[in-house]
Amino acid sequence: MPSRSDTARSQRFLKACRREATDCTPIWIMRQAGRYLPEYRKLREKHAMLELAKTPELATRVTLLPVERFDLDAAILFSDIMVPLWGMGVPFRIEESVGPVIDDPLRTEAAIRDLKSFDAQRDVPFVLEAIRQIRRELDGRIPLIGFAGAPFTLASYLIEGRSPRRLRWTKALMFDRPDLWDELMGRLTDTVIAYLTAQVAAGAQALQLFDSWVGNLSPAQYATFVQPHSRRIFQALKETGVPLIHFGTETSALLERMAEAGGDVVGADWRIPLDEAWRRIGQDRGIQGNLDPAVLFAGSGVVRREAGAVLSLAGGRPGHVFNLGHGILPETPVENVACLVDFVHEASRRPAS
Repeated sequence: MPSRSDTARSQRFLKACRREATDCTPIWIMRQAGRYLPEYRKLREKHAMLELAKTPELATRVTLLPVERFDLDAAILFSDIMVPLWGMGVPFRIEESVGPVIDDPLRTEAAIRDLKSFDAQRDVPFVLEAIRQIRRELDGRIPLIGFAGAPFTLASYLIEGRSPRRLRWTKALMFDRPDLWDELMGRLTDTVIAYLTAQVAAGAQALQLFDSWVGNLSPAQYATFVQPHSRRIFQALKETGVPLIHFGTETSALLERMAEAGGDVVGADWRIPLDEAWRRIGQDRGIQGNLDPAVLFAGSGVVRREAGAVLSLAGGRPGHVFNLGHGILPETPVENVACLVDFVHEASRRPAS
């Protein structure tokens, strides 16, 4: 029979997402199975990133690496936000230090309308099998988070062809052809809904929508060109019954609009104090974040001090999921990750009732 502490750990993250009281603040780390781990770098010597993502046994192994090393409260599926685009007929590759690259970006009406319809069982069976394998390996110890890229972020990659720093072509389409923009976003929204629904059916116990590039928009642009599509995703996913996390970076100006779009938990990056972000998204939902990833390159005393400041701003209120304000950086000292995870649990421990 599982001990009381084992049960508390297995439910800690999910309860926090529902704004229920927990024994301590849960923590997981975006990109927690990434390049800072020596075990991951050894695998990458033999396998390309997309090979890891497309091979269920390897994706399972990578997903579990940080869980085996640290006392994390959730695992997140190892994959890439671009994966469902394969099913839509868009070839891409991952370049080291560059990210996803599409050699033939979609910048014409014909190219956009040639996109194929997505079917998760047909197009990404390896993702669904990886989820099933991970759940078996986790055996209820902690929950598994599934994820997808948001339509705006996927559209930006499709149109720009690579990391969309300036969004020149993306914004041109938004402004010049709002009808075609809505058609593209509608197609991508359908894909994201189908993809995430299939992840839950395979065993994902929470979902995160990554809108990595939406911080390039003004609140008015977001409300017009993005919010209706994100809202449709969250409305559709409510039926899955799992907690839904809505995350973007450089989104301090958009937090109210993102909260309106949906999500049980809204992620905040490190550019805004956590208490201010929580006030702006509303106390009726949880918050995730928001330690600056660069803090993990400082000494352990600094890590504890800065993590303590985030916890202080959360004020012990139910609904806080501790995380970095964005993904963990390559070369991050592993010992500082262990320090952070242990400190968050110890410093936020509540007396047993």
